[in-house]
Amino acid sequence: MFKATFLLLFLIISQIGYGQVKYSNEFLNIGVGVRSAGMGNAVVASSNDVTAGYWNPASLLHLENNIEIGAQRSNLFAGVASYNYGGLGFKIDESSSAGFSYIRTGVEDIPDTRNLIDANGDINYDRIESFSSVDNAFLFHYAKKTQFDPLSVGGTVKIIRRRVGEFANAVGFGLDLSALYELEKIKFGVNLRDITGTWNAWYFNSDELNEVFTLTGNEIPQNSLEITVPQAVFGVGYMYEFSDKFEVYSELNLSTTFDGKRNTLIRSDFASIDPRMGLEASYKKIAFLRIGINGFQRAATIDGEEKWYSSPSLGGGIKLNKVALDYALTNIGGSTGFYANSFSIRFGINKRK
Repeated sequence: MFKATFLLLFLIISQIGYGQVKYSNEFLNIGVGVRSAGMGNAVVASSNDVTAGYWNPASLLHLENNIEIGAQRSNLFAGVASYNYGGLGFKIDESSSAGFSYIRTGVEDIPDTRNLIDANGDINYDRIESFSSVDNAFLFHYAKKTQFDPLSVGGTVKIIRRRVGEFANAVGFGLDLSALYELEKIKFGVNLRDITGTWNAWYFNSDELNEVFTLTGNEIPQNSLEITVPQAVFGVGYMYEFSDKFEVYSELNLSTTFDGKRNTLIRSDFASIDPRMGLEASYKKIAFLRIGINGFQRAATIDGEEKWYSSPSLGGGIKLNKVALDYALTNIGGSTGFYANSFSIRFGINKRK
């Protein structure tokens, strides 16, 4: 009974933290789109499809179609959690575009064993119920050309809704700003994420939590504030054209945080930088092969020695007319299985002339 109680308490506390300012809303850092996953998430300067709303909303100006629709599903942590994405991007006119993205991460059917033992002290498995822990994000994007061609700017408004069964729920709000400068073969991009800080306000169901917190000797929280600190992602990419049919695009991204030292490749008291690198080879812009690497971290081995680890990725895709199918093999979300599979599909729609 007490093991189950502590598990439920841990789930709730780990979701919130009191005045937490680090690692909140981590489900929004996983990324969207299987093309990006195959390239190690190094796409801030090159994303030009419906997923650009997430990576760099300024890039929505470069949609190949008037309207694009995309969807993705991935399993995290060896299938314990699911990660789903749906997106819409469309051109308003020649100088502006807009879009919408929906991201959902969920752990379903978590056993609620608070009532496992009945009033007589007997174990009754029929009394076990279940609940879900779900994170939802609704992202609204806008992009606009500037008078300093080829510079474009964009922004994203984020509304966040999180829920831990009937025990706790949160509502949050955030803002991203981005820019893209694109020349013939070289691209520069920047996405200032959570530029004002993203705020989550947590609320708790005291009636549901009363027994759990009383048994564990904890004070019942009424509300708590969770803050996602700003980060900046800088990207630069270059296109190598070997022939009319074959080309290779390479990109480097630097994900930079300013909340002290993190376990990243480059770190200081002022900032921590996590490099991401990706390559995409294309044949006739129909068939694509992608490789990438990111997530450089230092960790201890079984022998106690510290080694550098990274997260490699491999992917491919095919584009026929207005339909694009992508696949990636990667440990997206830190899955306990070394690799995870991700699939996505994108549709393009053009207005009749």
